[in-house]
Amino acid sequence: MNLYRLLRERQEAGRPVTVALIGAGKYGTMFLAQARTTPGMQIVAVVDLDVTRAARQLASCHWLAEQVAARSCEDALRTGRTYLTDDADAVIRAGGIEVIIEATGDPRTGIRLALAAIAAGKHVVMVNVEADVVAGPLLARKAAQAGVVYSLAYGDQPAIVCEHVDWARACGFQVVAAGKGTRYLPRFHQSTPDTVFDNLPGLIEIEDRSSINPKMFNSFVDGTKSAIEMTAIANATGLKAQTEGLVFPPASRFELADVLRPRDAGGSLEFSGVTECVSSLTRDGSSVPHNLAHGTFVVVEAAEDSAYTRECFREYHMLPDASGRYAALYRPIHFSGLELGISAAWAALLKQPTGAPTCFSADVAATAKRDLKIGEALDGEGGYCVWGRQIPAEISLDEGYLPLGLAHQVRLVRDVPMGAGVRWDDVAFAPDDPVVTLRREMEVVFDPRRT
Repeated sequence: MNLYRLLRERQEAGRPVTVALIGAGKYGTMFLAQARTTPGMQIVAVVDLDVTRAARQLASCHWLAEQVAARSCEDALRTGRTYLTDDADAVIRAGGIEVIIEATGDPRTGIRLALAAIAAGKHVVMVNVEADVVAGPLLARKAAQAGVVYSLAYGDQPAIVCEHVDWARACGFQVVAAGKGTRYLPRFHQSTPDTVFDNLPGLIEIEDRSSINPKMFNSFVDGTKSAIEMTAIANATGLKAQTEGLVFPPASRFELADVLRPRDAGGSLEFSGVTECVSSLTRDGSSVPHNLAHGTFVVVEAAEDSAYTRECFREYHMLPDASGRYAALYRPIHFSGLELGISAAWAALLKQPTGAPTCFSADVAATAKRDLKIGEALDGEGGYCVWGRQIPAEISLDEGYLPLGLAHQVRLVRDVPMGAGVRWDDVAFAPDDPVVTLRREMEVVFDPRRT
């Protein structure tokens, strides 16, 4: 609750928190819209492969042309302006920048740039949750060893849910389930960039379709983004994935504690202590009243011997289940990139992350959307070939499943039937691939079967 005061102190001292943003997509642009009005924070550089597009994005969120006229990072630091460039490596090497925000959305790029930023002594805010679920625990450890912060991005649902979990545990509650709401039907797993706009309404309302990447937004529809986000939460909190992955039970915001309790207590969960998503649609496609499509939640349990706490659940209308044993807290919406500055401030001012992976609890397995044939090149998240299924890390390792984040621009060496998980042995990788090497190292260092 002291971030604003600390930011003002940095502003008054003439030492704003200095930030570079890599990736000026929708999320990054939302951050930029608020960064310009945040005291004590300077955007030193904005990096994008298309600098002209980045300039348009900045103009769209009311940045003046003269504000982005710096000729280098050094010029930006001297004048208080912002430098636009396509050279991420040069920005990471530049002195005077405290925080790198990685928002490219590409797992390989994100891992490479995070490693470079850590080596350069800069804090990393990883909007690129796709990269985080491939190798986040190892990246976070490398950051800690280098004396810098590696953080999930506040405003994105994983960091917000991590906050819910931390709150619940610090209050002495047992966490039964934590996650988010979304719009889900089983057929959405076969959604492609060609059909995404048929399935997107009700989840995200986009008037200008040219302003978004259909492949990226399709990952929200086909279940992949949910699996990625719930896996990031599991690896940051130690919560578990269920054996068969996310179930997406329909539930209103007022039914969370009834629906998200263990099956032996009348709910939908395989066991207590998991990540899960609730659907805003019933299985027949009708809308759930008072749904939580854009929100987040945590379901908690009172101690076995605490009748007093259970009575408090009832007295104060804490959304208890019918038994009174479980209760729920939810946040109806998240502000997405508009909240991202919180992570940059936490990292620079408090030297703490807004959530960070500490273990390898869950994974996201590439799963065939259709019958895939030998010789086909997989096209990654949100594409035509695979969707991401959340699974326990132990099962992923035992079965040799291919992480969804690496299922891009690799060719199949055998057929994979629809609905089956793609395995490492099903694809061809270069033996010296550095991202594969890092992922394999993470699997060894954080192997949950050894604990």
